[in-house]
Amino acid sequence: MNDQKIRVRFAPSPTGPLHIGGVRTALYNYLFARKHGGKVILRIEDTDQNRYVKGAEDYIVESLNWCGILFDEDIVNGGPYGPYRQSERKHIYREYAEQLVRHGYAYYAFDTPEELDVMREKEKNNDVHLSQYGPFTRLGMKNSLSLSQDEVKQRIASGEPYVIRIKIPENEEIHVNDLIRGDVLVQSSSLDDKVLFKSDGWPTYHLANIVDDHLMEISHVIRGEEWLPSAPLHVLLYRYFGWEETMPEFAHLPLLLKPDGNGKLSKRDGDRLGFPVFPLQWMDPVTKDISSGYRESGYLPDAFVNMLAFLGWNPGTEQELFTMDGLIHEFSLERVGKHGSKFDPEKARWYNHQYLVKKPEKELIGLLKQELEKRNLHFEDPFIATVIHLIKERANLIPDLWNNSCFFFLPPTAYDEHVVKKVWNPPPVVFALLTSFLKEAEAISEWNHDQVYAFIQDFVSRKDMKMGQLMNPLRLLMAGNNQGPGIMDIATTLGKEEFLKRIETGLGKMPR
Repeated sequence: MNDQKIRVRFAPSPTGPLHIGGVRTALYNYLFARKHGGKVILRIEDTDQNRYVKGAEDYIVESLNWCGILFDEDIVNGGPYGPYRQSERKHIYREYAEQLVRHGYAYYAFDTPEELDVMREKEKNNDVHLSQYGPFTRLGMKNSLSLSQDEVKQRIASGEPYVIRIKIPENEEIHVNDLIRGDVLVQSSSLDDKVLFKSDGWPTYHLANIVDDHLMEISHVIRGEEWLPSAPLHVLLYRYFGWEETMPEFAHLPLLLKPDGNGKLSKRDGDRLGFPVFPLQWMDPVTKDISSGYRESGYLPDAFVNMLAFLGWNPGTEQELFTMDGLIHEFSLERVGKHGSKFDPEKARWYNHQYLVKKPEKELIGLLKQELEKRNLHFEDPFIATVIHLIKERANLIPDLWNNSCFFFLPPTAYDEHVVKKVWNPPPVVFALLTSFLKEAEAISEWNHDQVYAFIQDFVSRKDMKMGQLMNPLRLLMAGNNQGPGIMDIATTLGKEEFLKRIETGLGKMPR
């Protein structure tokens, strides 16, 4: 491989938002190319104009940029093999389709949609397992194999719509050498005569992607498992074009599976179980429905990438945390599995937690300040840093930084009813206890950890009570619930004035 010029491509279709399975495919292409000093290309495959979705192309580019998956050649920066949008290459494909017809590897077909339906229904009624257009049905249809040359010319000259279909060999073994799955053997009788060129003048995916991969000198096609059934057809096309010597090597990646392992991961699973399946938030341009994204949900791009890398690949060691450079160094297709990988939402959160807590203090301050600014709150960096130090271990996602610390910046305006019933019980006893605590605490001269701790220990001892009987009501008055760091940390961070003020305010709202 060292002597081979490595060129890989990620070739999504702009038919909607980019699924995280697509992002993983782009990532593996990127890691493979960078590992071997090669080039990685982004090509937009938009030949199916009926399924084109406005905004999807920009979404793809923005998603990959957010992930740090950078391309050497693409629709934005161009390159020596452009253009990189198939709709801008439309003029290229017809000649290649006609070339196959001239050499007897493809043919013109004039069948109407109704005639195709009749054929399929007839084959079903005859108990034919594969009711498809192929070696066993083509001579009974309207095409250049069953019609005379004169009639074919006449139909074309009159402007009758037609497609160009590949002529699949009748009884042949087709081998696909897959870098992940080994030798994949397919009988040609299981394949149909796929349309290569449509009546509207557009190529299908099968023709366009083979022609473009050849012209762009792609060395390796690394794509999802869903394309494995098409690989024998693509091998045939390379042979029919006479490009076998330069045919790229194939690697078909395992599927991303639902968390329970039963079937391919879908948007519906994310909606049902409460996690995103898209890298960025997406708004459907027609329905205006919004699908959640990892970025907007508070995931860090490097954590997201690290998580995705392990869905199908592993380094062969116990190490789980890798920078992008580390992934590039360790990545190999040999360690990509054959079987589908179950997506684990909790593991995704675990990865993000690991990256979040390891972020430099300055960056964490910046993230939390963004949340404060949204609420027109302004605090000095040292105070914010102290708060972050206390709560970051409880944070999995970026919004958790605010959710776990909001009471440090704003006093509670309400108190959790369930917590009140649990810790403010019986009300007269707790009210009297906190009233006494407030009066005595005002006399503490030095408000620091040691002094406050010594006072609380003495107070609890004199009242002959358990520490929790005091701490739990205090936490309720500080935070409005039973969450947060220890009372000593809350007390010293808020300061004497604010701490005692919250007790006084709370006592005015609590049952007596």
